[in-house]
Amino acid sequence: MCGIVGMIGNHDVASTIYECLTILQHRGQDAAGIATCEDGKLELVKNNGLVSDVFRSESAQKLKGLSGIGHVRYPTAGSSNFEEAQPFYVNSPFGIALAHNGNLHNAEQLQKELFAEDRRHINTQSDSEVLLNVFAHELQNASGLVITPEAIFHAVSRVHKRCQGAYANVLIIPGYGIVAFRDPNGIRPLVYGVRKADPNTPGAKDEYMVASESIALDLHHFELLDDVAPGEAIIMTNDRQLYKKQCAEHTQLSPCVFEFVYFARPDSMIDDVSVYKARLRMGEKLAERIKERWANEDIDVVIPIPESSRTSAIPMAHELGVKFREGFVKNRYIGRTFIMPGQEQRVKSVRRKLNAVELEFRNKNVLLIDDSIVRGTTSKQIIQMAREAGAKKVFFASAAPPVRYPNVYGIDMPVAEELVAHNRTEAEICEILGADGLIYQTLEDLEAACLEGNPKIDRFDSSCFSNEYVTDVGDDYFEKIGIQRSDMAKQHNG
Repeated sequence: MCGIVGMIGNHDVASTIYECLTILQHRGQDAAGIATCEDGKLELVKNNGLVSDVFRSESAQKLKGLSGIGHVRYPTAGSSNFEEAQPFYVNSPFGIALAHNGNLHNAEQLQKELFAEDRRHINTQSDSEVLLNVFAHELQNASGLVITPEAIFHAVSRVHKRCQGAYANVLIIPGYGIVAFRDPNGIRPLVYGVRKADPNTPGAKDEYMVASESIALDLHHFELLDDVAPGEAIIMTNDRQLYKKQCAEHTQLSPCVFEFVYFARPDSMIDDVSVYKARLRMGEKLAERIKERWANEDIDVVIPIPESSRTSAIPMAHELGVKFREGFVKNRYIGRTFIMPGQEQRVKSVRRKLNAVELEFRNKNVLLIDDSIVRGTTSKQIIQMAREAGAKKVFFASAAPPVRYPNVYGIDMPVAEELVAHNRTEAEICEILGADGLIYQTLEDLEAACLEGNPKIDRFDSSCFSNEYVTDVGDDYFEKIGIQRSDMAKQHNG
């Protein structure tokens, strides 16, 4: 999972892109980068670390220009190599830089084709560099000495034919403008908007922005125009012409349901669905299940696990008729444990990240709610913390169904054997976690909570819950990611 942004403005855009990346920092904490263009020359700054660490004043000063793209990286395979920080750049044709969110599950085959047939060399293990070179090769074949929208649309259509998986991309072509496109299934989010020119400012033009989440547009008062549709390409030229075209033969809107569960900010809109309202509905639906199953349990208080479960916990407490309390204080300077490499590091970070407010637990039957349970590491530690704080009984609720299968579309779900729910019953998971009771959201209720915001959604990518993948993924790919994503591999890589 990564965050991307692109912009064409009336002034140097680097500072605006920087601020957008800080807003999207929750989507990736491993690396950050910005590429800008001035007078046909591309400048690029990228490195490992948080946005505030990568862009110091001396490095940011050279990022000049009215157009630019930015990226925050979350490594799908656990690698933290500097070489894989984005944006990526290729000099032929015309010079192109790309920022990518998603994952190609046929990247290995594409890399072989690029070398043997297209005569292009891939310098990293990143599927993003592969995707950039596929686009660059197809654009070179489609264009002459001058870039045209038709040539770009043709190149995107060829990307759709060759690339398999999930991808939301933003590219900058020096001297021309910004290009953004989304895979034919619309798995990863991408929105675009406009900030109208001030009629009282001489020479001012409309400004355009594209980003992973609408909150990046909101921050700078851009009007949200639409989501980039599955298979669609958007072109924003330097002379402020906006072109868009459907470039895929077969499309369906299949957004990743885990965006609504965990990754996206609650104040974002994704595919015309309010993430906040979707999470409210998750809490309401889960409360109905709790009332059916635990009607005889005397629950005193509902306590969320900060941060993403808080929105679901509020309506849950209301529906159950019990108190809602903030029982854990979060250290905001500890990263997301979900994406940390290695079990030992995750265990230590849970205690550093959260501290229990003893008054909210002492002599109470508490119902804890989290957005999901992946490895079970965090959940087990938190349940133990609740008991140490004096809770009589600790019940645990997950706003998402059991995570039983890996994700292949840009989320670093671990190998199946490291998922606590894989090949286990709910009772077995409950025993491992050490809870007095455990309840999961049903997949039907989760999808209904999200679909209510936009009935035009064809289906969700819920593969980590259902084992039903939107694209055709071969068994050999699961074996490959099993090797890449194991904790042993991550410790070796980073």
